[in-house]
Amino acid sequence: MKKDKVNAISPNVIWHKGAVNLLRQQKLNGHKGVILWFTGLPGSGKSTLAYAVEEELHQRKCHTYVLDGDNVRHGLCGDLGFSEQDRQENLRRISEMVKLFLNAGIITLTAFVSPAAKDRNFARNLVAQGKFIEIYCNASVAVCEKRDIKGHYKMAREGKIKNYTGISAPYEEPVNPELNLDTATMSLEDSVAKVIQLLDKRGII
Repeated sequence: MKKDKVNAISPNVIWHKGAVNLLRQQKLNGHKGVILWFTGLPGSGKSTLAYAVEEELHQRKCHTYVLDGDNVRHGLCGDLGFSEQDRQENLRRISEMVKLFLNAGIITLTAFVSPAAKDRNFARNLVAQGKFIEIYCNASVAVCEKRDIKGHYKMAREGKIKNYTGISAPYEEPVNPELNLDTATMSLEDSVAKVIQLLDKRGII
């Protein structure tokens, strides 16, 4: 992250604290807030899994929101491209947003390729320990390419899309994610169950 972007806060800007804090929000919600950060190659199943987990949590009356990589580029990050700098800024904005959602006691599910470990660590380090759960949707380029509904892998191989993760741009695999799901072979139902089990085990829901 560029320091001039992250730290460019005027001394005239102060943080206002309301009376409704995180503990009160969580008591009202009936569960704890947490960030579920789904990462993986394009086509690895991040969005599919995030929305499936949200559905299960909704059935349990949990307060949730999904931030999807494509959806945020329709508005919040619509001015950004796919250069390394723009990808960093995209994830910086998302990281700051999910921090605010966390303060509201919401279970926020994010589905972003987020190929660079430093960007994922930036998001993790913004919040308290245990409030960021990294979920690696682990599927090979070959598997993801077969699932390529959008045709992006084909266009990337033809040179029509530049800096495409997995083809012409690197993906740094998570070293120690809270969950490593083999989305190439696991069923969606089993993957959802693994996420829910972890949330249960940690006393989040």
